Amino acid sequence: MAVCGFLVVSLLLSCLVETCHGVAFSSLQSTLVVTASPTPGQVLKAGKDQITAAWSYNQTHPSGTDSTYKTMKVKLCYAPISQVDRSWRKTNDDLNKDKTCQFNIISGPYNSTSGNNSSTWTIGKDIPTATYFVRAYAYNADGVEAAYGQTTNPQKTTDLFEVTGISGRHVSLDVASICFSAFSIVALFGFFYVEKRKAE
Repeated sequence: MAVCGFLVVSLLLSCLVETCHGVAFSSLQSTLVVTASPTPGQVLKAGKDQITAAWSYNQTHPSGTDSTYKTMKVKLCYAPISQVDRSWRKTNDDLNKDKTCQFNIISGPYNSTSGNNSSTWTIGKDIPTATYFVRAYAYNADGVEAAYGQTTNPQKTTDLFEVTGISGRHVSLDVASICFSAFSIVALFGFFYVEKRKAE
């Protein structure tokens, strides 16, 4: 009876540990080739410009390495320069805690034989101003990360591009604020002029 109870507790603890700790990014193989349309240093506008991302299996790896890959996600990821002093964008080797790649570009089934593994995505209006790269993850049947590929080097310093986010300010608002400021100044001088005339 005690042995049975011990086994149940051990099983529950192992499930809890597995849930709390994700796959380590450092344990994944880079078996995917990923490309994206932005050129290095290009500046794109949120809510307006588009990114075309494509992926394929890297044929330099042994055939069948991707036999467990079932689904794909291609994501927009923060470059290190845009993670400095921003804990909400922090990289963590535990993928359950990693905050590098927060924006989905493509989600769908994995297909290594298709020649059309690409998609065009309009940059969302909620994407903040930052420097980015693109990364793809392949997932197994359990929805766990099995492999990856990215448009930049391992140090994440090459082939980076920028997105300028929407600031919330509009030209019409700026013009209106200038007009009201000018009107208030004119009204103030007018008030002083009228008061001076009354005093005389």
